[in-house]
Amino acid sequence: MFTVPAIIDNKNVYFEASFPVQSPVTGSHLHDSTSASVADALTAVESAQKAFHRWKKTKPTARRDIFLKAAKIVEKRGEELGKYMMDETAASEFWGSGFNVPLAVDMLKDVAGRIPSIQGSVPIPGAEGKSAMVWKEPYGVILGIAPWNAPYILGFRAIVFAIAAGNTVILKSSETAPRSFWAIGDCFREAGLPDGVLNVIAHKPSDAPSITKTLIEDPRVKKINFTGSTQVGKVIAELAGRNLKPVLLELGGKAPAIVWEDADLPSAAQACAMGAYLYAGQICMSTERIIVHKNIAEAFEREFVAAAKGGWSDVQVLISEAGVKKNKLLIKDAVSKGASILHGEMEAVEDTNTKMKPIGVKGVREGMDLYKTESFGPTVSFIVVDTEEEALRIANDTEYGLSAAVFTEDLRRGLRFAKEIESGAVHINGMSVHDESGLPHGGVKQSGYGRFGSMGMDEWIRTKTVTYKD
Repeated sequence: MFTVPAIIDNKNVYFEASFPVQSPVTGSHLHDSTSASVADALTAVESAQKAFHRWKKTKPTARRDIFLKAAKIVEKRGEELGKYMMDETAASEFWGSGFNVPLAVDMLKDVAGRIPSIQGSVPIPGAEGKSAMVWKEPYGVILGIAPWNAPYILGFRAIVFAIAAGNTVILKSSETAPRSFWAIGDCFREAGLPDGVLNVIAHKPSDAPSITKTLIEDPRVKKINFTGSTQVGKVIAELAGRNLKPVLLELGGKAPAIVWEDADLPSAAQACAMGAYLYAGQICMSTERIIVHKNIAEAFEREFVAAAKGGWSDVQVLISEAGVKKNKLLIKDAVSKGASILHGEMEAVEDTNTKMKPIGVKGVREGMDLYKTESFGPTVSFIVVDTEEEALRIANDTEYGLSAAVFTEDLRRGLRFAKEIESGAVHINGMSVHDESGLPHGGVKQSGYGRFGSMGMDEWIRTKTVTYKD
């Protein structure tokens, strides 16, 4: 049986312990993964700290060339990487090699081009006979923690901006997809990234609290980024706060999509169906609530059902049985309180416990668990409104604020909605699932703070003010 290694100092490393990785589709044993202990994690920190003193002095052009080479390697190995992701996370070929891998390639190219743009400034102090400079410097060792649902987009995102800015990184991979994350480190290794600049480790789920706590508390780790659930994000933030360390968090979501009476209904329906059901709704930006103007509610529902049946009604595989149970409980609670099924079958039984058909629920209102709870599955709610004020109230009536969508042919109205929606991003006439390295990406409220994307370089550098006498 194959065992996925860790990568430390650019070498494949096998620790004393290991854990099994299972297929979400069949439940069969895919492979094992070597499992880091607290001592092993500290070895990765030591390696990264040693490498930092050399890496921070490399020229921007040298880093750029490594990133461009890595992009070519990821592209060349796209089919291989896609298969790892399909096996470990039940991703479709489209979501794996057709979406995740190409976006990772684009990210590497985009960040490579930004590396030489990091520059300080020469402000003029108030005192006579004095001058000043403001330098921009990397932090040091960074801890990146990324989830399983988009391992190449989110895994590369957790490391590339930090490495590009001169930091070194420990990538703590999801125990669900260790081979996918190992491939990230392997591609950079093949591209010539120096030893210790990127170390990749995985561990048994039971060891997560102790290893995470140890890494965050280690004084050599200077900053953390975490993408995942709000519940775990709060734990990460608390640990970071106790140790006075900055942290970037991209957490859960409950994305609204407002469909107004002047919207292009077929186009809006397609975007909402894809936004709700892409990868079984297991995306933090997935459309969870569709807020529809009453004048076109029935017509839009017909369009949505047609769009869902046209490509998004097949049985979907979730990462675990728990996700299916959670979604079915949310639906049953809503129906018991007066909601009804727009499409899909609430009582459908599939051949494995990780499978579920997409379901749309109409008549969802306050007091139903589905109204506020993030489903993180192929379930979407329909809520009918009459005024812009009511639409905004419902859109903002959530603890989350990561992404949103608005569908209208009146750009002024779209921008008016966008201004008032409490969210890190609002997409007018586009689905709520949208992330690219050329744009800032992050949330507000319980969806986290800090920004990946185009502002990501600034997240991983800090200023140092230097003054001197002329």
